[in-house]
Amino acid sequence: MDTSQLLKGVLDLAVLAVLKDEDGYGYDVLRRLRHGGMDEVGDASVYGTLRRLYRAGYLTSYVVPSDEGPHRKYYGMNDAGRERLVESEKAWRAFAETLDGILRKGAAA
Repeated sequence: MDTSQLLKGVLDLAVLAVLKDEDGYGYDVLRRLRHGGMDEVGDASVYGTLRRLYRAGYLTSYVVPSDEGPHRKYYGMNDAGRERLVESEKAWRAFAETLDGILRKGAAA
């Protein structure tokens, strides 16, 4: 099954979730998502989501020099991002519960 459309709908929530406890730079966020099971998420999607969440005021950013290459731009959650995460998680859980009910009823019919 092609999960690309599903990923588009939940990527904001997933990115906020992986930044909840620890700041991260683009590739680090991508690595955490893939380690969490989102193997099909693309680099460009993650970087675009980070930029969009930052512009929307849900993330802070800062640059850290690197001895191994270019400086890294780190992203972290601010209060607005934490509120957005709580709201999005509630909406996701309600949606998943509703869909689960539909799937169960469909299987029983």
